[in-house]
Amino acid sequence: MASRFDIRRQTGFATIAMICFFALYLPIVTLVVYAFNAGSSIAIWEGVSLRWFYQAWNNNQVVDASIRSLQISSVAAVVSTIVATMAALATTRTKPYPGLGFKYAFINQPLMVPEIVTAVALLIFFSRIKIWTGYSGLGYLMVAHTAFCIPFAYLPIRARLENMDLTLEVAAADLYATPWKAFRRVTFPLLWPGILAGLMLAFVISLDDVVITEFVKSGGQDTLPTYMLGQFRRFITPEINAISTVFLLISILIVTVFFFISRKKDQE
Repeated sequence: MASRFDIRRQTGFATIAMICFFALYLPIVTLVVYAFNAGSSIAIWEGVSLRWFYQAWNNNQVVDASIRSLQISSVAAVVSTIVATMAALATTRTKPYPGLGFKYAFINQPLMVPEIVTAVALLIFFSRIKIWTGYSGLGYLMVAHTAFCIPFAYLPIRARLENMDLTLEVAAADLYATPWKAFRRVTFPLLWPGILAGLMLAFVISLDDVVITEFVKSGGQDTLPTYMLGQFRRFITPEINAISTVFLLISILIVTVFFFISRKKDQE
């Protein structure tokens, strides 16, 4: 009798998965390990030390670039998530109509166009504004990052909305709740995990963006990724590893907090 086919048990799948995880995480583990290297080489182990963490902490360029990155990413994440939430509500809480597909494509356009094309377009656009206004502050980077992050925030929010049952919202309307009250009391609590996922994704995308930042930023506006890119053109020390390790820990903390908040919301 022929054995039954079971999609959950495929020969070689576990091995391939292990190889992929190994190839993905081994460089990250190596980076973290060499952040504690006592020597100045990123390839020769010379003992355990925290000197590079202290050096990065006392490096004014690193501190300034880190603060600037967090400022830009925070503004871009919040604004893009608000815009993405409104766009997701407008494109899912409605009956299909001609042009809806075009709106989907328009919102997701930054995902389909190479980032270098977006960066060059923003460079040309903002250079004109800089000439007309004489302003060359961080506002351009915040606007550029916000525009680029909107589709990344939009996708998880829209996915959450599409999986939500409309029954509760209809019931709220039947009980004479205003659209705003129905959103605040019904839709928003159910949508919160999607909004949080979009916010986190937009923050991470903005935080590690290099191409758009390089084209849009003015002098003295290095973010942490562009600062680190500049260091690769010089003598590289484990200080870069230490900076990367700190931001890796921050990312893990954000994901962990999001996981527990989402699980709590789903249980409720």
